[in-house]
Amino acid sequence: MTATSVRSRRGNEEVKKEEEEGSMKDLKRKVEEVVKASSWWERRGLDCAILAGAFIVCLPAGFLLLRCSDWLRFTCGLLLMGVAHAVITVKGSHLASHGALSQSPAANRFWALFFIEICGAFSARVTSSAHVKLHHAHTNVLGLGDSSTWKLPRLPRLLYLFVAPLAMPVITPLVALAEVGGASAALALRTLLLILLGVASHLWLLLAVSGFRSPLGAALCMLVTRAMFSLPFIHVNIFQHIGLSMFSRWARPARLLQMSHGVLNLPRNVLLDWTFGHSLISCHVEHHLFPFLSDNMCLKVKPVVCRYLSDRNFPYQEDGYISRLRLFFQQYQELMVVAPPITQLVGVQ
Repeated sequence: MTATSVRSRRGNEEVKKEEEEGSMKDLKRKVEEVVKASSWWERRGLDCAILAGAFIVCLPAGFLLLRCSDWLRFTCGLLLMGVAHAVITVKGSHLASHGALSQSPAANRFWALFFIEICGAFSARVTSSAHVKLHHAHTNVLGLGDSSTWKLPRLPRLLYLFVAPLAMPVITPLVALAEVGGASAALALRTLLLILLGVASHLWLLLAVSGFRSPLGAALCMLVTRAMFSLPFIHVNIFQHIGLSMFSRWARPARLLQMSHGVLNLPRNVLLDWTFGHSLISCHVEHHLFPFLSDNMCLKVKPVVCRYLSDRNFPYQEDGYISRLRLFFQQYQELMVVAPPITQLVGVQ
């Protein structure tokens, strides 16, 4: 290949990348128009109301139903507690980590500490570093944002997909405590105290309000409710990125192309959409393109994003939950044990 042809190819690649970056700016302008035309209720209010409902309705009802001796009411209490915990620790933590709950930076910091550390028993600093700054900035870039933290290649597929996630209520605080070792003493102490506050408060309410007679029984109940949605949580984390196009950290496409090839939406699901949030289920493409939007706004701009990508022949990837579960079960070795190959898409940029 001559020097002239190399320069010509590089010039064409630069022009193409500039066009794609211009497309991202154009899409951003269209989405911002929708956001500006939306009310506060649409931008933040509905999601705040769902979180408030989990605290005001689901939690008190769950704690009180757990006092009942008959199995039906007790089971309803467990289910309500599990739903409330998922709404608070998944939806609430996710929105708070992206600053989508308030326009005030101070308020967003407070909510991040409350939802992530007190309610979720994890570190807000690690969440910001691993999820916001790494996964979102380097989506599907091998070794950076490729969801590799959820890969446990030593586990067989049945254990990984259907058993190991149930241990998340125990693993999560242990991982948080291990990670705070790299933080300052004051930050590590704050995280430790807030996690202990959340766990102790949960146990105390089970003993004082729900009437458990022993701390062991209360602890077992707490673990059951906290593990109730751990299977779909892990599934969603791997379904929407792993198995799609992967990129090299040294060469990646423009952002719009990267997200349209490396992110997948699951179909609408009443239970998961309202517990985990639209941005983690049916609007994950929109969320990765515009992570500052709330769940409800991701749902509102979804037709705009879908139509824009389709008009420009960019992929808009969607697949069913069962379909993805079948794929990971059948191709577990290739997808979760062996690192996925880098897509050829990188080579044409």
